Amino acid sequence: METKAGIGPLAGLKVIEMGQLIAGPFAAKTLADFGADVVKIEPPGTGDPLRNWRLLKNGTSVWWQVQSRNKRSVALDLRNAQAQEIVRKLAIEADVLIENFRPGALEGWGLGPDALMAANPRLVVLRISGYGQTGPYRDRPGFGVVGEAMGGLRHLTAEPGRVPVRVGVSIGDTLASLHGVIGILMALHERHRSGKGQVIDVALYEAVFNCMESLLPEYSAFGAVRGPGGSALPGIAPSNAYLCSDGGYALIAGNGDSIYKRLMAAIGRDDLGNDPALANNAGRVARVEEIDAAIGAWTKTRTVGEVLAVLDAAAVPAGRIYTVADIAADPHYAARGMLQHITLEDGEPLTVPGVVPKLSRTPGGQHRNAPALGQDTDAVMRELGLSEEQIAGLRSRGVIR
Repeated sequence: METKAGIGPLAGLKVIEMGQLIAGPFAAKTLADFGADVVKIEPPGTGDPLRNWRLLKNGTSVWWQVQSRNKRSVALDLRNAQAQEIVRKLAIEADVLIENFRPGALEGWGLGPDALMAANPRLVVLRISGYGQTGPYRDRPGFGVVGEAMGGLRHLTAEPGRVPVRVGVSIGDTLASLHGVIGILMALHERHRSGKGQVIDVALYEAVFNCMESLLPEYSAFGAVRGPGGSALPGIAPSNAYLCSDGGYALIAGNGDSIYKRLMAAIGRDDLGNDPALANNAGRVARVEEIDAAIGAWTKTRTVGEVLAVLDAAAVPAGRIYTVADIAADPHYAARGMLQHITLEDGEPLTVPGVVPKLSRTPGGQHRNAPALGQDTDAVMRELGLSEEQIAGLRSRGVIR
C-alpha cells in the first residue's frame, strides 16, 4: 500500500538517523514506514555502506530500497565543525535521534546526548551498540553476530554435536532495532506527561538475551544448560520437522494437549493419542523419540502437500519450509499486502516487503523510494534557514554534498 508523505500514526514526528548498516537504520525505517519524517545523515562520497551490500541493481543494493524507503538523505561530513553545528540545529527541532556508532563517537564530535538535550530537553535519543553504553565491554566493537552469540542464541542453533550455525539474516541487529523502537514509543508516551526526553540504551546482546525464554531461570533453578535441539524444540513435544516422501519437510507443532490428540487421530495412532501418560507435555517429552518416530513413519509415506492437507483438516498447526520463491508466489502474502511492488527511478519494477504491523485506521506504507546519496541535502538546509549562497559555500568546502 502506498501512502502520501505526512500520513500515518507518526506523522509530524521528526527523526534524525545517524549511523549505518542495519541496527539504527532499521529502527528509523520502521518509524518512517508509519509517517515519521526521517532525515538520514550519511558521509559524503560513500554514504551508508549498505548501499553497496549484497546484490546490486544499477550500482545500488536492492536491500537499500527496503532499509531506506520513506527517508530523506543528507550528506554531511561529521568530522567537520560546521557539519556538527548543522546536526545541532537539526536536533533542536527534532523529536528523536537514532545512532548506532560505538560508544563515545557522538561525544567525540560534540554531539553527545548531554550536549544535544541541553538545547532540546524534549529530545529522545536511541543509542544501539554491541554491549551498551556502560559496563566493562562497552568499548568493544560488536556486530549482530557477536550479540547473537553472547545473548545465548548461537549456542542453540545447531544439530547436537555439530558446529553452531548462524541464523541466515542479521537477527541480532533486527531484534535490537525493534527493542529500540519500543523504547522510543515508550519515551515519547512518557514525554507527554513530563515534557522531557531521555536516552534509550539498547545493547545487541541484551536484545537477543531478552528473547531467550526460560534459558536463565532453568539454569538458576536446576543447573540445566540447554543445548542445541536441531529441528526440534527441546522440552516441548511434539514439535519438529518431519521428512516426507517427496524429500521435503513438514513442520508439525502438536504440542498442545488437545492438538496432540487430534494429530494422533489424524495419523491413525489413537493408541498414542489416548495414552494417559501422554496427556500432558511432561509425559510426551519423556517419550518424545517414540512420538517423533510415529509421526515420521506417517509423513514418509506422503508428500508435503498431502501431509498438510490432512493436518489442516484436523486443525493441527503445520507448514512447509518456504524459499523466497515460495514467498513471492504465495497468495496469502499477496492478500496481506506483504509483496509491495514499486518502480525504481529508472522505471524498472521491484518487489519489496510490505509494512508491518497492520494498523486498521492509520496504516503504514511507502510514500517515497529510498533516496540517492545527499538527495535531500539542499532541501533540509533550506528548512534550517540557510540561503543558497550559504549552501553553496558549505558544498564548496566539502561540509555537505
